[in-house]
Amino acid sequence: MSEIVELYPRLVVDGADAALEFYRRALGGTVAERHAGPDGRVVHAMVQAGPARFAVKDADEHDPAPSGGGLPVILALYVHDADAVAQRMLDGGAEVVFPVHDQPYGERAGRLRDPFGHLWMVAQR
Repeated sequence: MSEIVELYPRLVVDGADAALEFYRRALGGTVAERHAGPDGRVVHAMVQAGPARFAVKDADEHDPAPSGGGLPVILALYVHDADAVAQRMLDGGAEVVFPVHDQPYGERAGRLRDPFGHLWMVAQR
């Protein structure tokens, strides 16, 4: 049986450079890697935000960006201040799916759709 060495999401977007700027501002992320194809479109960029890592790439004929209601995947992001992170996301163009509020199970959490169609549960324990 092989060991899992790493697992991270790859977010496919229309406008990867704009997405990288959004994630930098909203999540305090830094772009650890960025690789573009001959046409200048991002084929792989790695974002580091605290201990979390995720990749971003421009949509292409093989990997379309989400449309309409997004994808059936929700990224669960645990932070120290869910309200502050949600506000930075809103300031960057995200929209509220469920507002951040105290949940009956003891967390403060909400859900937002980023400007590129991806769903984020922003929560604090």
